[in-house]
Amino acid sequence: MQFVVIGRDGTDAEAMDRRLKARDAHLALGDKMFAEGSLLFGVALLNDDGKMCGSVMIADFPSRTELDAWLAVEPYVTGEVWKDIEISECRVGPSFMGALEALQGKTA
Repeated sequence: MQFVVIGRDGTDAEAMDRRLKARDAHLALGDKMFAEGSLLFGVALLNDDGKMCGSVMIADFPSRTELDAWLAVEPYVTGEVWKDIEISECRVGPSFMGALEALQGKTA
């Protein structure tokens, strides 16, 4: 099952500090998930000033249970970076999946 995960950062004065503190662990987990095929795409959301204020991730997990298990260890969740998380099931189009598989070395 594919999911779009939209995590919006807190807006308090310490929000950016929490994001930067958790960022290396968040990126390392994202790299691992990409290599395993569970993270398909991710971007940082920017506010009007061009500063990071959230994230969008497209993930592929066997079920919502596995997605929730990932969220339980995701550094932006455990580090209280994301204060609002929206999750919807989605389906990535075949053209994009083919390009992704090529990037991951799954096709010739």
